[in-house]
Amino acid sequence: MFRKEDKDTKAGFVAVVGRPNAGKSTLLNHLVGEKLAMVSKKAQATRKRMNIIVMHDKAQIIFVDTPGLHEKEKLLNQYMMEEALKAIGDSDLILFLAVASDSVDEYVKFLKLIEVERRAHIVVLTKLDRIPQSKLLEKLAQYQKYQKHFEAIIPFSVNKNIGKSQLLDEISKHLPSHPWLFDPELLTTDNIRDIYKELIRESVFENLSDEIPYESDVVINRIEESEALDKVYATIVVEKEMQKRMIVGSKGEGIKRVGIAARKVMESFAQKRIFLDLHVSVKKGWSKNKDSLEELGYQF
Repeated sequence: MFRKEDKDTKAGFVAVVGRPNAGKSTLLNHLVGEKLAMVSKKAQATRKRMNIIVMHDKAQIIFVDTPGLHEKEKLLNQYMMEEALKAIGDSDLILFLAVASDSVDEYVKFLKLIEVERRAHIVVLTKLDRIPQSKLLEKLAQYQKYQKHFEAIIPFSVNKNIGKSQLLDEISKHLPSHPWLFDPELLTTDNIRDIYKELIRESVFENLSDEIPYESDVVINRIEESEALDKVYATIVVEKEMQKRMIVGSKGEGIKRVGIAARKVMESFAQKRIFLDLHVSVKKGWSKNKDSLEELGYQF
């Protein structure tokens, strides 16, 4: 544990939850000022919890990015839901992200989810650019019915740069007084292997058709690090031979496109050159098999 000898410091874990594609990862990348959490227009991109550290005045806020709250029968989806529930249970505070254009139904489901053990939480209304100001005022009025349940409700927009300071101030108010838990220079507790994996997986989501991303994963086979260059050797794992052919594409164009996009964001993050060697392998039914999931790092 990193010790900061100051009685006024605060530190705590803040779970960030909401339906798939509510804007959780986008919000966190904006708050930390770096591309760390996986962002995709496609739902259920985030599969595991990820700690992202933001320093605000004397507070160290450890945000926990989580998979979207959803109900599906596939074993991988069950794992994702468990990850979100564990984050809720372990946190000092919860941010519930609600898309401003959504009904309040998702929030009602969330309240039922935490009704056994009431947890302090803040409602964050996201994607304000989708609705006019009048609709936002209507939405805020709808949430007032539930005001006894939440600590605050904060409209937030990355595109319009609205709500950042207010949100961080409000979170800091509700954190316990505690020495900082990590070195304040750290942005995440994840290692470089996990970050590279997620950046490659994001490229798969963004550059391939809808079916493939949800039945694919990425394995980092090895990394050779040096001051000016990281050599990353990785494998994209899919469930069907047809999916492999689609990723590779005609004359290798598909995997080349994925690799180029991934390498750009990896270089932006690492601030050094990246050599990326990508391959594709087939592991039939991996997302439905517990042993296969654990081999890929999903520990139940």
